[in-house]
Amino acid sequence: MKKILACIDGSVISRDVCDAACWVSEFVKAPIEVLHVLDKSEYQSSSNLSGNLAAGSRENLMEQLADLDEQRAKIAYQHGALMLENALERIHSFGINEAETTQMHGYFVDCVLDKMEETRVLVLGRQGMHHDKIQTPFSIGKHLTEILRAATAPVLVTLQEFREPKHAFLLAYDGSEQSASNLNKIARSPLLKGLTCHLVMVGDASDDRKQQLSDAKAELESHGFNVVSDLLQGEVHYSLNQYLRRNNLELLVMGAYGHSRIREFFVGSNTTRMISTSDVPILIMR
Repeated sequence: MKKILACIDGSVISRDVCDAACWVSEFVKAPIEVLHVLDKSEYQSSSNLSGNLAAGSRENLMEQLADLDEQRAKIAYQHGALMLENALERIHSFGINEAETTQMHGYFVDCVLDKMEETRVLVLGRQGMHHDKIQTPFSIGKHLTEILRAATAPVLVTLQEFREPKHAFLLAYDGSEQSASNLNKIARSPLLKGLTCHLVMVGDASDDRKQQLSDAKAELESHGFNVVSDLLQGEVHYSLNQYLRRNNLELLVMGAYGHSRIREFFVGSNTTRMISTSDVPILIMR
């Protein structure tokens, strides 16, 4: 059975990642795996302090640095084990018993992507431990964009103080083949059943767009959703954020990176902008 993969790193948002994973697990009836990755680049000394020292002094210094790296690795391992233990206790407090923990060594992105085949939904925090000391409202974790581009499973990006969506969510729709596929997955998934869907397009109010919006609404309604639809004009990220706030919606569902990287260099990415500016969790569909 595929799992809900919750990635923690010891930052304050790790608790919210666990809470979000529990919410998904309760709806889709899937077990949870909590992952912590020991990335050498995070704790290993990278400074070259040997300089122009004599051979004997340099060898002695290098031995001390190696011992220091070994100590840091042991501390990182113990710290990670404690984090995973605390995460498991929190998950159990939600009444979820099907949960396990995994600690891996390597580059974080590679470790996460290696688990994609067995992952139903990936849960990540918008900002990681590097943002705990210097909190900036419009920044995202350094690995997040790379994972979103390569992940094959849906990714739930949560903010601090995760709140379970109980009333309504926004589904961003653009009429593309990818967007239609995402809508079909949402319509058939148990995850958001019972919530009102605000189906929103952003663009010119052409007859084609209106028809696409009407067809999409009909499909969702055929699967039991209560649907409110709207066609907005303006910048995508601004219009969607304003709509979210105006209607007090609790979750945004959207596709990821519809343009090439070259095009994004010139016009930016609506996906990245939405992740960095949204006030609610975002479910990214691949």
